[in-house]
Amino acid sequence: MPVSESPRVPAWIADELTTVPDIARFAGVDALEAGLAALAEANPQTVTRMRVGTSRLGDPIHAVRIAAGGSGAERNALVFALPHPNEPVGGLTALHLAARLAADADLRGRIGLTFTIISCIDPDGLRLNENWLGGPFTRTHYARNFYRPAGDQQVEWTFPVDHRSHYFDAMLPETAALARLIDQLRPEFMVSLHNSELGGAYYYLSRPEPELYPVLQAIPPSVGLPLDRGEPESPEIVELSEAIFLGSGIKAVYDWMVESGQDVSGFAGGDGSGGYAERYGTLTMLSEVPYWSHPDSSDPTPTADSYSSRLAAQAADLRSLAMLLSGVLADVEPRLTAAASPYLSASRFFVPLMGKVADMTAARVDEPANARPATVAERFSLGDTVLMYRLRYGGMLLRMLDGELAVGNACRVVRDARERLLPAFEQWCSVADIQEEQVTTMPIRSLVATQYGAVLACAHHIGRN
Repeated sequence: MPVSESPRVPAWIADELTTVPDIARFAGVDALEAGLAALAEANPQTVTRMRVGTSRLGDPIHAVRIAAGGSGAERNALVFALPHPNEPVGGLTALHLAARLAADADLRGRIGLTFTIISCIDPDGLRLNENWLGGPFTRTHYARNFYRPAGDQQVEWTFPVDHRSHYFDAMLPETAALARLIDQLRPEFMVSLHNSELGGAYYYLSRPEPELYPVLQAIPPSVGLPLDRGEPESPEIVELSEAIFLGSGIKAVYDWMVESGQDVSGFAGGDGSGGYAERYGTLTMLSEVPYWSHPDSSDPTPTADSYSSRLAAQAADLRSLAMLLSGVLADVEPRLTAAASPYLSASRFFVPLMGKVADMTAARVDEPANARPATVAERFSLGDTVLMYRLRYGGMLLRMLDGELAVGNACRVVRDARERLLPAFEQWCSVADIQEEQVTTMPIRSLVATQYGAVLACAHHIGRN
C-alpha cells in the first residue's frame, strides 16, 4: 500500500504500514476466529492460542499470545477488537498485528512487549451486523443492517464502578473475561479497537503522552485519512491535542452531568476498559477511524453561524427524533411477543437516550463560551450526529418491528407502528443517499493501517520507557 512521506512518521512504522494489503470486506465472527486459529497452527513456536471466555450465547472467545522474546521480566500488552459490534475494523487490525508479530522477530524485539490479542470480544453482537460487512458500503445499507447493544450490555461499558451515587457490578461474561486478563497481565499498554462512522480519525489516551501526539496525528494522513476536527463525542471530553482526547471513562461523564444539573437517576452502565485498567498504571489507547469522510468534517474555517445556535438546532432535532421513536415504542410495547429480542432491549435503551442527549445539548446553549462562531467541521458534525442517530436507532427499531412480524405477531398495533416509522426512516435514508455524492468511502486497508500504526507507535513508546 502506498504511504505518503511524513517527517513525523518514523521510517520503520511507515514501512510497516505498507504490509497492510488491499481488503475487500470486513470479517465476520467465524473468519476472525479461523484467522487466529490458523496463525497459531502455522507458528507453534511463536504463537499460543488460548480460550479466555465464553459469550452470552455460548461462543468460545479465544486469544493468541505472542511473546517478545529475550530475557528479563515479561512486559505485557493487551489488544482486543469489537467491544462495540458495529465497529469491525479492529478485528482485521488485530489479525494483521498478530500476523506481523508472529512473522517478524525484529519487530517483536523492537517493541519488547508480549502481546495478548483478541480478534472479537463480542461475537454475539457482531453476528447481528454481518449482513452489511461485505458491502455495499453505504450509510443506508449500514443503517438497514445495524445493531449496537444497549449501554449496559456493551462489553466496553460494563466494567464495575462505584462512584458517588452510581454503582454497577453486573459485568457481562465477555467483560469478565477481559477483566480477568487485565488482572492477570497487569498490562503496561492496552488497546481497545473502535471505529466511528463519518468524519476523520481521532484517538483517546488514558493519560497525557505528548511525545506520542505528533506521530498519532501524522499516521492517518500518511495513508489517506483526514483527522477529525468536528464536535467531540460528549461535552465532558478533554482535548489533549488535535484529534487526541483524554479517555477519562464513566466517572467524568457522571461528574459532568451532576455538575451541569442533569438528571442522573436513570444513569446506566459501568466503567470502560481504560478505567478498570487504570489501577495497574496501564496506558490505554482507543483508536477511532471512519468508514466515510466528508470534506466539511475536517474544515476548521469559521462560519457565520454561532456555535450556540448549532447546539440549539441539534437539541431541537434530537427532541423530535425522541418523540417519534418513543411514541412508536410506547404504542407497541404492550403487544410485543419477542421479549428476548436484542433489538428491543437496544431500543429501550437508546430511544429515551435521545431525549437525554437533547437535554444535555440544550444545557450548553447559553454558556458564554459557546457564543463564538462555529467552524465548518463543528456545524457539520452537530448536524450529522442527528442523521447518524436517526439512521442507527430508527433502523434498529424497524428491525425489532420486522422481527415481531417475522414470528407471526401481525397485530394491527405493530403493523400501524411500522407504517408510521417507515416513511420517516426512508426519508432519512434519502438524505444519506443524496449526501453520498460528497462522501468518500475510506479504503478498508487505510483504516486498518491507521490502527496498526497507532498500536505500534504507542507500544514502542511504552516498550522503550
